[in-house]
Amino acid sequence: MAHIPAAERRPQLVQAAIELMAREGVDAGSTRAIAAELGVAQATVHYTFGTKRDLYRAVIEQMTVELVELVRGAVPVEQDGPADFERSMRRMAEALWHALLEQPGRFRLYVELTTYAVRSPDLHDLLRRHQRDLEETAADLIAGVLARADGAHAADPLVVARFFLQGFDGLSLRHLVMGDGKPESAADQESAADLERLLEATLNLTRAGTPAPGA
Repeated sequence: MAHIPAAERRPQLVQAAIELMAREGVDAGSTRAIAAELGVAQATVHYTFGTKRDLYRAVIEQMTVELVELVRGAVPVEQDGPADFERSMRRMAEALWHALLEQPGRFRLYVELTTYAVRSPDLHDLLRRHQRDLEETAADLIAGVLARADGAHAADPLVVARFFLQGFDGLSLRHLVMGDGKPESAADQESAADLERLLEATLNLTRAGTPAPGA
């Protein structure tokens, strides 16, 4: 087998680890299993990551990058006329929701890694930074859309981003618990209705005249 530089091998191993653990859970992510997933020697995984914590760090980083790119790619860059904020928020929500429906294992994995990371100081700090990155990316996109939209808007874009993402986290976790994997099931219909309610509540935050908390 031809030698592959570590800089190229590392992202391949990270993706192999994500795919394996998304299917079978965090506990399945041994160096032996990850090596078998990609078809390389177990020593390659050890050499690339050193420890399992280093592997988890790389997986968290990659999954956060993918979420940020998903959010960024969902909001259209308007070429003509002002952006429609409601349509843009709906596209962001739909992109995240479709990702959940198409790859529920990745969302389950993120929940598992989050639970693990909050008990590990160095991983917790990493997770905190990446959560901020996701919130600030969404806030920047929302701010850009609001700046091009018609009318006055009341809320801080970061507040809107945090509110929506926190609501979506809860909604996605409930769907993972209650969903049965069958299209158009009762659980799917409940989740779709709840997503609409979350969108409406998020839009209400931006409408002029909305009182600030504690006002």
